[in-house]
Order: sequence, then C-alpha cells, then structure tokens
Amino acid sequence: MYLRWRPDGSVSDLMRTVKARSSKWIHDEFPKLGAFAWQGGYSVFSVSRSQEDAVKRYIAGQAEHHKREDFKSELLRILRAHGVEFDETYVFD
Repeated sequence: MYLRWRPDGSVSDLMRTVKARSSKWIHDEFPKLGAFAWQGGYSVFSVSRSQEDAVKRYIAGQAEHHKREDFKSELLRILRAHGVEFDETYVFD
C-alpha cells in the first residue's frame, strides 16, 4: 500500500484505522472470509517524493516480483540493507 501521511500523524493510529476499516469491508463484502484477520504487526517505510513513481511501479509488479523473492526474505533483506536493528524472532510471529 502506498499513501501519503501527514508528518505529525501517528503511524500506529493510521495502521489501526487501515486494519479496522479494511477488516470490516472484507467481512461485510465477503462473509465466507469470516476467519480473515490481520497479523499483529506491520512494516512502514518512508520514501522521498522523488521515488514515488518507482514505488508505485514496484507495487504494481509485486505479484510477479514475489514469485522470485518471498515477502519474508525481501523484508529481512531491506531491513539489513538499511541498517535497521531487529530481532528476527519478533519480525514474524
């Protein structure tokens, strides 16, 4: 998902709203998916405005991309490439 968010807004508030509203929509529109639930966590990355088109292209091609590299491997690679400290035990529960 790509979106612009105000700089003074809480990312946790944003994600709580996204998860709640999308879950409600899925349950309302697709009752057979009653077991649908978001995972507990999320990852958020900021990008410069100059990279907006590249990010949108990546999202558009994500299904094809993930045939070559699964989401978990990609996320761990990105975290490491940018020097983000993390405990892999807690990245995916």
